[in-house]
Order: sequence, then structure tokens, then C-alpha cells
Amino acid sequence: MKTKRVILLLLVALAITAFFMFDLDRFLSLETLKSRQEELRALAQTHPWQSAGMFFILYTAVTALSFPGAAIMTLAAGAIFGLWWGTLIVSFASSVGATLAFLAARFILRDSIQQRFGDKLKSFNEGIARDGAFYLFTLRLAPIFPFFLINLVMGLTSMRALTFYWVSQIGMLAGTLVYVNAGTQLAQIESIRGILSPGLILSFVLLGIFPLLAKKAIDFFQARKVYAKWPRPQRYDYNMVVIGGGSAGLVTSYIAAAVKAKVALIERHKLGGDCLNTGCVPSKALIRSAKLMSHVSRATEFGLASASAEVDFAAVMERVQRIVKTIEPHDSVERYTGLGVECLQGDAKIVSPFAVEVKDGDGGTRTLTTRNIVIAAGARPFVPPIPGLKEIGYLTSDTLWDLRELPKRLVVLGGGPIGCELAQAFARLGSQVTQVEMTERILMREDIEVSALVAARFRAEGINLLTGHKATKFLVDNGEKILMAESGGSEVRIAFDVVLCAVGRAANIKGYGLEELGIRSTKANTVETNDYLQTLYPNIFAAGDVAGPFQFTHTASHQAWYAAVNGLFGRFRKFKADYSVIPWATFTEPEVARVGLNEQEAKEKNIPYEVTVYELDDLDRAIADEEAHGFVKVLTVPGKDRILGVTIAGEHAGDLIAEYVLAMKHGLGLNKILGTIHIYPTLAEANKYVAGAWKRAHTPVRLLEWVKRYHAWQRG
Repeated sequence: MKTKRVILLLLVALAITAFFMFDLDRFLSLETLKSRQEELRALAQTHPWQSAGMFFILYTAVTALSFPGAAIMTLAAGAIFGLWWGTLIVSFASSVGATLAFLAARFILRDSIQQRFGDKLKSFNEGIARDGAFYLFTLRLAPIFPFFLINLVMGLTSMRALTFYWVSQIGMLAGTLVYVNAGTQLAQIESIRGILSPGLILSFVLLGIFPLLAKKAIDFFQARKVYAKWPRPQRYDYNMVVIGGGSAGLVTSYIAAAVKAKVALIERHKLGGDCLNTGCVPSKALIRSAKLMSHVSRATEFGLASASAEVDFAAVMERVQRIVKTIEPHDSVERYTGLGVECLQGDAKIVSPFAVEVKDGDGGTRTLTTRNIVIAAGARPFVPPIPGLKEIGYLTSDTLWDLRELPKRLVVLGGGPIGCELAQAFARLGSQVTQVEMTERILMREDIEVSALVAARFRAEGINLLTGHKATKFLVDNGEKILMAESGGSEVRIAFDVVLCAVGRAANIKGYGLEELGIRSTKANTVETNDYLQTLYPNIFAAGDVAGPFQFTHTASHQAWYAAVNGLFGRFRKFKADYSVIPWATFTEPEVARVGLNEQEAKEKNIPYEVTVYELDDLDRAIADEEAHGFVKVLTVPGKDRILGVTIAGEHAGDLIAEYVLAMKHGLGLNKILGTIHIYPTLAEANKYVAGAWKRAHTPVRLLEWVKRYHAWQRG
């Protein structure tokens, strides 16, 4: 196959070389055409079929090999064969030639281009797969871009050759007709510019506008088709109804109310969602108490002869609830009602694209009509179907907050961020923790050295970390709870008192009408949306954990802006959700934070990169705080200071990453960070020092040699 590609490439190169070497383009000039117009017309009248056939073959070859002169030949078709025959010949010849160029580009270049740049072209390929025919039609209709370039670029995509052919045939017809018609008036044309009369320019302007109008029309008719069986109300109770009172729902409602829309927010349980009630807030409160206990155990490191503390687990959990209650007013019904949001408690069900039914706790039902609906139903802990698990009983990150007695022996299933955070917290509070992860390491999304750093800390703190262990069943043996796990073909028996499932979260996509409306879900079991967060119905949006692709509170808030603005003002302008710079953190110790690419992702996506690392054991403040562990790792474009991604493992990594989030969002490189004053002594200096390490690695050696000579000359 490779040999065939090389042969075809050589033949094409040879043909192009011969074309210019023998000055064949002189035959495709306006002067030659005008001088031989009568001769060619007479030949066409005498031998019509032979002339048409030869012209077809020649035009096809010129188009297929991307030779200059297609415009002249289109004029020639009009001058020789007349308007209708000329249009017919050129229409088919240009489409066949374009398809041959398309196929040649595909055969010679596509595999190597996709292999090398496939990840960067992913969104482009997805766009072609979804709307490629329309894009091509738009490009063909108005000759703004060179047609030969369109042929070659489309050949590098996954578009079917048949689709390319018929769209080109239809799309180029209007422009072909205009040029062939101009060719019938060849005697009056003195140059190519001569055909660009005001009338012709206006024609092309109208052709350029047509695709936009056509897309609007297509969207209109598609919407009519989608909404066909759903009657629209004569008037609407609300501009927007939001289902779910977590981060995405709260922010969506806030924005809608702020721009004076009438908005209803429906929540079945408590406002604040998982983050406030069972996720971010309580877990960080628990982690803070656990961290204090870890410092007590390290008293001698800080010069204290001795220190001790006794854990009152019930008091720790009461403190957690006190923290939740303190923050609760930020997300309360009272606050949002004051902001102009109508807050409703109950179970919501979408009964049409314009109506949501709300059932309250007393069994009463109310139907709200609305122009827009935002689904922000969040996610729940995923419980794996392991035999015996349900029978033996388990906790999740949603239910463990009711605990008031510290588990003596705790098994944590899962080595992701939630499992790691809770495993370390409970171990520090006094539980004997066994963490079971089926993959070869914890925190699999992070680089290997990050996982190793956290794993080493876990083991040092007494956590029994079992990676590469697959939980197979739970049972009770002589009154003792047992987990059976498989590792390397051997069976491992783990005794425990309480098991915590922390193997991930599943989006809430069932039970509120999506199935009845035909709203699709993705392979990841999230609500399927387009780039504007619209579902199958353009007025129904999804945001937050229920939509993915990231399940972070800050991402949910980010998506909420797009859902609110696109829903309320989308008829004027819509905005694509931007996921280009998404940071996150895992609040273990050492803390892990990341934005952009890490090294394992860059390798998987075949993206070239350079790595610069600054070890925190060299940082003055980290040494003074007895936290001299971890590192800052920056990936940059080779030879440049443009940041591709950053991973920080160490004390306050989640705070330190903010500088890089800002830098990546606004295109600032490491040179800008190096040129920024950082307070001494702070952990934030690490960001400047890693920039300095990058700078030293890119020292202009040759220039410094000349500078050295200059200084020597200055000394005499």
C-alpha cells in the first residue's frame, strides 16, 4: 500500500512538473481562448459528441490535478457549447475531477495526517461527521475558497466519497451556471476581471448569504419536525424552568433571575445539591479534622516533645454538619427567592418540551409551562454489582455522613479521588483502612509519579493499599464480614466492619421524562447535548454532572452560564461551551492539582511536549513548614514557553494551580510568570522557580559566549 501511494504521488508530481515545464498553461489563457473561439465552436458543431467528450476529459484532468485554468475552461464551455450544454458538461466534469482529487488526497495523505494530528483534528472530524455535507455545500456554493484546496482538505476527512460527489455536483451548479453564461458573452470580455460585473458580484454575494439562510431554514424545519407532536401553549408561565438545585441549577437560576427572566427552580431534596450536603463541603470539613490529627502525630517534627489528642468521632461528624449548616444560607430557598427565583420542592417530570409537572410531598401536582428547560439533575454514587454487597450493607459518599461511630476496620472500594480522600481521612481519624483498587495504581488519571507519591504517603500512614485487586464477592463467615478479592490469579480474604463504595458516580438520567421525550443519552450514560448544551429539543438544555464530560462543581457552574444564556438569548446568539482550560484537585495529602494535559495524556494523544519539573523540597517555605515534598510539573510546546498543562503535587496544590489556570486561559507563557514578582517566602514561589528552570534549559548558549567576550573586552 505504501508503494502504491509513493507511485501515485510521483505520477501526480510528474504531471504537474510537465504542465509547468512545457508551459501548457498558455493554452488555458483568455487570449488563446478568444483567438480560437470560432475554430473551436465550428469543431464542436461538426463533431459534437467527440468535442464534448474530449472537453470533458480535459476539464476532468485539469480539476483532478488542481491545475490553474478551470475558470477559463468554464468560460470556454459557454463560448463553445452554449449555456445549457456547457453547464451540463462542466457540472459533471468538475464534480468528477474534484472527486478524483479528493480520493487522491485521501489515498496519499489521510492516514498519515490523521495518525499524527488525529487528536487535534478530533473536533473537526466530529463536525464533518455531523454536518460535513452542509459545510461542503456552503463552500461550493460561493467560490470564496479555492476549489482545489477544498478537494484536498475534504479528502483528509472521513466524509464518504459519494457524499462528496453529489454535494459538489449540486453545490457548484449555481456558480457554474453563472460562469458558463459569462462565457457565452466571451467576445465582450477582455480579462477575467471583466466577468466580475456589479451584477455578477451581487450574484455571488447572494450565493454567499444563501447557505446561512438555508441553515436557518433547515433548523426551522428540523425544529418543527421535533416539536410536531407537542402542542405549544398559548402563553408560558416561565421563561425557564430548572430541574435540580445543585451547582448547575443554582447558577442557571441566578443568571436567569439576574437578567429579569421569570424562572422556577425545582429540587426534590435540599438546595445546594451533592456539593453542599454530601460532597465537597462535608468531605473537606472531615479532611480538615483528620489533617489536624496527622499534625498531632507529627509533633516531634515541629520541635514539640510530645502531643496527644483523642478523636471524638461523633463530635467530628457534628462539626461537619455545623459547617454544612453555616454555608447552607448561601444556597438557601430564602436567598434565591430574594434574588427572584421561584423555588419549588418536589419531584419534577418533563411532560412535553414546554411543560414540567411537579409533584409535591403531599401528592399534589402542578404543571408549569415554560419556553426553556434546563436539566441539572446531578449524579449519584455508582454501586457495582458485586455479589453479596447489597445483602451485607454498604456506605457511599452520600450516606456516610450519618455515621456517629468510627468504623474499626473500614474497606474502601475505589482508588479515584473520592476513595483516596476518604480513605486517608478515616485512617487519620483512627480506622484500620484497607483500600481496594482493581487497576494497578490509585489516581489512574494522574501521571505515574503522582500516583506513587500519594501511594507512598498512604502506606506510611498505615493504609493497607491493595492495587491490582478485583473485588469478587462479599460474605459473612462466623459473624464476620469478608471481602473476597482476586489478584494475580490468587484469592485474597479481607475482614472488615464497614465497606465504603467509592468507585465513581453515575448521572441521574432516569425518572423525570427523558425516555418519554426520546432525549438520548451518551455511551457514558450522560444526557446527550450539542456544543451549546442543547438536547434533541433546542429549548431543553443539560448542565452539570448530568451532562458531563467533567463532574466537578466548578465545571457545573461554568456550564450553567452557557445553558442560561443560550436558553434565554439563543435566538440572537449562541455560545459553545468552552472546556479548553479545566482545572481540578484531589484533596489528599499530598494534594494533587492539574490543569490541561499531563504527561500520560500527551503521550496517548501523540502531542509533542517538553517537561520542566521543580521539586518542592528545594523551596524555602515548604522546608520551613515541614512540608518539603512534591513537585510542580509543567508541559510546554517544544522550544516555546506556551503551557500545555501543569500538575502540582504538594501542600496547597489546589491554590497554587490558579496561576496556571489564568496563564493558560489568557495565553500567558512561562516567561510572563518568571517576570512576575512573587512574595517571599511563600509556596507560590514554586511557580516562578519552575519557570526559571525552563528558562535555564533554554539558555541562549551562543549568545552568552559573545556576551562573555564582550565583558572580557570591557575589562581590557
